[in-house]
Amino acid sequence: MRDEDKCGLNPLGTILQNRQSQSALCVFTFSLFFDDLCKPQRNMIPVTEFRQFSEQQPAFRVLKPWWDVFTDYLSVAMLMIGVFGCTLQVMQDKIICLPKRVQPSQNHSSVLNVSQAVASTTPLPPPKPSPTNPVTVEMKGLKTDLDLQQYSFINQMCYERALHWYAKYFPYLVLIHTLVFMLCSNFWFKFPGSSSKIEHFISILGKCFDSPWTTRALSEVSGEDSEEKDNRKNNMSRSNTTQSGPEGSLVNSQSLKSIPEKFVVDKSTAGALDKKEGEQAKALFEKVKKFRLHVEEGDILYAMYVRQTVLKVIKFLIIIAYNSALVSKVQFTVDCNVDIQDMTGYKNFSCNHTMAHLFSKLSFCYLCFVSIYGLTCLYTLYWLFYRSLREYSFEYVRQETGIDDIPDVKNDFAFMLHMIDQYDPLYSKRFAVFLSEVSENKLKQLNLNNEWTPDKLRQKLQTNAHNRLELPLIMLSGLPDTVFEITELQSLKLEIIKNVMIPATIAQLDNLQELSLHQCSVKIHSAALSFLKENLKVLSVKFDDMRELPPWMYGLRNLEELYLVGSLSHDISKNITLESLRDLKSLKILSIKSNVSKIPQAVVDVSSHLQKMCIHNDGTKLVMLNNLKKMTNLTELELVHCDLERIPHAVFSLLSLQELDLKENNLKSIEEIVSFQHLRKLTVLKLWHNSITYIPEHIKKLTSLERLFFSHNKIEVLPSHLFLCNKIRYLDLSYNDIRFIPPEIGVLQSLQYFSITCNKVESLPDELYFCKKLKTLKIGKNSLSVLSPKIGNLLFLSYLDVKGNHFEILPPELGDCRALKRAGLVVEDALFETLPSDVREQMKTE
Repeated sequence: MRDEDKCGLNPLGTILQNRQSQSALCVFTFSLFFDDLCKPQRNMIPVTEFRQFSEQQPAFRVLKPWWDVFTDYLSVAMLMIGVFGCTLQVMQDKIICLPKRVQPSQNHSSVLNVSQAVASTTPLPPPKPSPTNPVTVEMKGLKTDLDLQQYSFINQMCYERALHWYAKYFPYLVLIHTLVFMLCSNFWFKFPGSSSKIEHFISILGKCFDSPWTTRALSEVSGEDSEEKDNRKNNMSRSNTTQSGPEGSLVNSQSLKSIPEKFVVDKSTAGALDKKEGEQAKALFEKVKKFRLHVEEGDILYAMYVRQTVLKVIKFLIIIAYNSALVSKVQFTVDCNVDIQDMTGYKNFSCNHTMAHLFSKLSFCYLCFVSIYGLTCLYTLYWLFYRSLREYSFEYVRQETGIDDIPDVKNDFAFMLHMIDQYDPLYSKRFAVFLSEVSENKLKQLNLNNEWTPDKLRQKLQTNAHNRLELPLIMLSGLPDTVFEITELQSLKLEIIKNVMIPATIAQLDNLQELSLHQCSVKIHSAALSFLKENLKVLSVKFDDMRELPPWMYGLRNLEELYLVGSLSHDISKNITLESLRDLKSLKILSIKSNVSKIPQAVVDVSSHLQKMCIHNDGTKLVMLNNLKKMTNLTELELVHCDLERIPHAVFSLLSLQELDLKENNLKSIEEIVSFQHLRKLTVLKLWHNSITYIPEHIKKLTSLERLFFSHNKIEVLPSHLFLCNKIRYLDLSYNDIRFIPPEIGVLQSLQYFSITCNKVESLPDELYFCKKLKTLKIGKNSLSVLSPKIGNLLFLSYLDVKGNHFEILPPELGDCRALKRAGLVVEDALFETLPSDVREQMKTE
């Protein structure tokens, strides 16, 4: 080796030695690259640093169809290309340059100097070897007289000036484009307006998928054999074609055999779902309802997914366009012409782009990945616009499960379900269970059955006003099936219960005769309707909306009593729902508490067998009462709060009338009372709560009267002719302005009840005590000062009210009234103490 090489005087040799060391370092670095991928803490640009651009919750994978998953893998591959290229850029020399040899020029002023410099750097030819004189040949390069710093400067200048920008920034472009792709693919998972909906949907979807109720509902419907499904479909189609038939007009279209059977919970599997699971499923139904209402309002998810897909397609086209045009710019050899001759002595250089070959291969590979990525995005656009993704139909679920009431959805709700189907259609199928009203009602039914056991229901049994054993159920979510296990039940009262379904099992209640529905919407199974037609005697319906009036009630041919309470139209005769009353052939009692303006014609149609009619009109004026004349068999008539100013003349034609009640009207004069003499059977007359000022003398002609009500009027004088109605047993004159009781009252030997409470009477005639059958005497709140000792003649007296008068002492003769006890004596405590002790003790003993 030459001395100058040993002393380090040959720069070129030194550079070559450095290049060998750097090549070895490059190989070592490349070998460590893949290890660094697994150990990002030692890598200069670890892949995990980019995870945040594509990271989303694991549960979101159900909203990533196959093309999104595929493009995610392509993005990872492109990301590795970018990271690998960037790592090589950082860890290896980018370019290696050497000066070019310049041919001599005679016209140049420095030809000689250059020639000398070239000659000095031109090595002498080695001596020719001979067999006797062997010569060792040493390889020598061209001498440039440049040191290491100058070479570094030249490399950097040529890298910046001569190398094409695409060759320099190719890995960074790949990295940036890939990150943009990742952001576009996952932006709708991050955007606040859409991510909240997605998170809520995924949360509900997971709970619905794992809910035991979902498994049970699907297993029950899948357990039906095909024959049952065919029968159900046939029944449904038959119901649609027979709506106009006699049965079709009685039963709601949703109360046919197919749907109600879904409400009946199989008792053999009732324990499969415990109370806690049932409550959780119930909460899920409410969440799904609210979420559906919220999400179906807009289509932000669909719009955002379309926009990010369009953006990816546009970016794909841009990348393909400029990469295809510039990939040829990545060259292994580059000519560099930079004006640095005053610093290095050279102007022209020949450079070697060390990574050109690798970058060229990577660019072609990247273009292939981008092409596949772009084609996938184009397919996504085709899928988005070819299919109607803003509407989702559960038709296949309805056919497969037999749950026919699952509704179709729209907008973002529909779009998310379409995305779910690309992942696994089973999710939509299980989710559909919580959109079904039938499924929800079955769950409510199961929860009700678990909560209301037969023993708990029996504890609520009570006797009602009709002396029947009654079960009142108020504000429940439905009708428990366990009710139909109480076979001794005679009356069922349902109040404020929505969506009541009366199943066929009501036939187990052999003793059921009375049904009360207060503010309930009721559907009925056809078999249950047949049972009620034969057994139900009393039906009471209280409603706020006409739709709560059950249309099937007009087919109860054995119904004897019908009570309707609710707001009807003023012209009720035109109301179609009451036109069918004529079909109630056994109806005897009809009560309507509403706001009608005239008696409906439908009521007249049943007059042949109607015995009692009550109209409580809540202050609405009742006019056109001529239809009453046709009710010849009517025995009881109540016209309450009908704003009547006179007694209707049509009443006088009701020869069979036994009881008339005109309470809370606007009667001031009752001169027409004389016409009541033709009503030979009239025994009860109630003219209370009016504005009557006097009682005409014609009342003496009503000799058949037994009960007379004149309370809460403005009567001042009692005519003596009133007491000629000697059959009166009940006389109520309370809350008037009466000052004097005629002595003719003693004629009423049948009098058992007499009340003058809250009048202005100052004394009682002794003839009152001739009414020895008197049991109840109410003389409280008057101006009486003395109670006659003759009160002892009333041996049957059991109730005496003297409170609110001016008595100072009670007569001891009260002790002769053996039936009068302390509980039946209404008097001040101090006044009671004026009685002898033995009388007090007698009254206190039972």
